[in-house]
Amino acid sequence: MTIGVPKEIKDHETRVGLVPSGVMALREAGHSVLVETHAGEGSTIADDEYSRAGATIVPTAADVWTKADLVAKVKEPQPAEYLYFRPGLVLFTYLHLAPLPELTSQLLQSGVTGVAYETIVDPDGSLPLLTPMSEVAGRLAVQVGAIYLERPNGGRGVLLGGVPGVAPANVLILGAGVVGTNAAKVAVGMGAHVTVIDRNLHRLREIDDIFNGQVVTLASNVWTVSEAVRQSDLVIGGVLIPGASAPKLVRREMIASMRRGSVVVDVAIDQGGCFETSRATTHTAPVYSVNDVIHYCVSNMPAAVPHTSTFALTNATFPFLLEIAGKGIERAAASHAGLAAGVNTWRGAVTHPGVAASQGLPLVTFPHEVH
Repeated sequence: MTIGVPKEIKDHETRVGLVPSGVMALREAGHSVLVETHAGEGSTIADDEYSRAGATIVPTAADVWTKADLVAKVKEPQPAEYLYFRPGLVLFTYLHLAPLPELTSQLLQSGVTGVAYETIVDPDGSLPLLTPMSEVAGRLAVQVGAIYLERPNGGRGVLLGGVPGVAPANVLILGAGVVGTNAAKVAVGMGAHVTVIDRNLHRLREIDDIFNGQVVTLASNVWTVSEAVRQSDLVIGGVLIPGASAPKLVRREMIASMRRGSVVVDVAIDQGGCFETSRATTHTAPVYSVNDVIHYCVSNMPAAVPHTSTFALTNATFPFLLEIAGKGIERAAASHAGLAAGVNTWRGAVTHPGVAASQGLPLVTFPHEVH
């Protein structure tokens, strides 16, 4: 099989879908690899490193897309890449289709098999390919929030950890999953007063145990969220329903109740965001204000630290990529139900229930057995 690695073109997206060690392993397994020139540059991986690992460096994105059987990317295809879609192509990347009906339509019309990193599951129900980027985004969210709380950046002028005699900032984290846990680790480490809200009481007990009582845990309901948001300097949204649109936990009137110069960071923006006031932003123009509350809603946050992010991501994605390349997606999924859950589009149909429900489209079950 020929695997293609194009250079990412989303705004300031500097990660890459495959590293040289992966190229070498694919080559040893009998596959060929095409890498667009400078694809790894943003992650400090030079073309010659890919060449030494056995990749063929090609000059344009068209060379990758038109010659590859399987394209490995990081972020969802951008409109300029839609023209490369064709029947039989397997696309392996983060798709986040729920809030992207136009991309879904293009995948369906072209017959591309879209395998989404974010919906592949482990036997325990965890999301192995989403986890590493959620770890990065959760930790980054606190750093970003701290920066925008600074007065020169429009914030309240609050130091996250405070100082002796002056209270620390109030940090509210919505969701006690991977994003929330990693955000809490950094916020606690910086000395903030941290509250975590989740609807899963078992998970809240785990958070209480992990942080030895240093974090306030609250059961999620409208009243609790409203009161906690009102009192917070920084709110981080980290809720997730795999494959589906994120629930709007924070309503517009809750944002209006916050103090001027407070900050919200919506890590759930890839799935539509969990604040009613959220809209996707970019690293070029990362923030905007609603009711004098700064909103940071960058949809590819981990691209801010691409070297760390690329290697963390490919550590997780590569075993699945190698399996798909070796068996083809149908047979690979037939022997791996967790991988089958990653197939979002197939032969012109939506095959993930979260995407189908979010867009009101019919659902076709992807086959777990191929004869």
